[in-house]
Amino acid sequence: MQTQIVEFIRNLYQNEGIIALHEPRFAGNEKAYLNECIDSTFVSSVGKFVDRFETEFARTVGAKYAVATVNGTAALHIALLLGGVARGDEVITQPLTFIATANAISYCGADPVFLDVDRDTMGLSPDALKRFLEEHCTFEGGCCLNRTSGKIIRACVPMHTFGHPCRIDEIQALCNAWNIVLVEDAAESLGSYYKEKHTGTFGRLGAFSFNGNKIITSGGGGVIVTDDETLAKRAKHMTTTAKIPHPWEYAHDEVAYNYRLPNLNAALLCAQLEQLEGFLENKRDLAEAYRRFFAGLSIRFAAEPPHGRSNYWLNAIVLENLEQRDAFLEYTNANGVMTRPIWKLMNHLPMFENCRCGDLSNALFLSERVVNIPSSVRP
Repeated sequence: MQTQIVEFIRNLYQNEGIIALHEPRFAGNEKAYLNECIDSTFVSSVGKFVDRFETEFARTVGAKYAVATVNGTAALHIALLLGGVARGDEVITQPLTFIATANAISYCGADPVFLDVDRDTMGLSPDALKRFLEEHCTFEGGCCLNRTSGKIIRACVPMHTFGHPCRIDEIQALCNAWNIVLVEDAAESLGSYYKEKHTGTFGRLGAFSFNGNKIITSGGGGVIVTDDETLAKRAKHMTTTAKIPHPWEYAHDEVAYNYRLPNLNAALLCAQLEQLEGFLENKRDLAEAYRRFFAGLSIRFAAEPPHGRSNYWLNAIVLENLEQRDAFLEYTNANGVMTRPIWKLMNHLPMFENCRCGDLSNALFLSERVVNIPSSVRP
């Protein structure tokens, strides 16, 4: 079966060499915009491409405002700070995620609380969230208080895993009922929708990533989205060292962050964003080919969940057990087809092993079985 899968993937990509997991595709105006940027000499954090990208990205996802950052982790960090997360707070999230989610919470001096995911979306389960809130929390002074720890649960950060939307509307309703700030980690889900609304726009704030392996990329980069003008202005101020606008003076009014996206990177992103629709169509065709192929095998292909439209950023399959997963990873990588396991659970890492957790049965099940397979946009 492993040989059959490798041959199928090679046929899909028409490639006898190494097939990457997800490589970028630069087939538009990238070089032209970079040259224009270089010729203008505005290559750092000031330039027309930054403004242009923020405007076009906000329009793409249906948000009122977008603020570009140097990477997705920085975007998530600032979004949490803007959501009021402070030292000593707790933030609910999922253990099955890239480490940036938990790191951004830690940057704020807060503690992650890990709750289970759904098996179909691989994202935070609203059922697990509801159960945890009802069993462990109380509403005092307008805040959600964890009775066990005595700490305020300030925010909730669900992540749309591999571009598959989680049941974000149910999570949103629970957060509203308990006065918990919803901050979406939409790093992987540009082009994904839940009930016809773009991911990242359900919460008070959302964060996206443009790392080199994302569906569009500038080598790095991130963005914060929100419909709140005050939050957007604060985001811009906090990510640009809190510099007070002035023609020549350097004056700053608070300790802030140098999280600015350079104009060079924004030039790349403007060109990439122009190709997004084509990338999405290409990736859906690839996912459908995988879905049909794996339907004939004893391996489950992770298809988009009900009511969701996925960007299929990274295609995933679910093997039968840990032993089969490891054998599959060994064979495919030895034969020039890059495959990767899903992340280790955050609560299994030394820096987060003492964090509070709910029952994580689904997350553990998936962590032992899920493998990502090649997902690049095909030429």
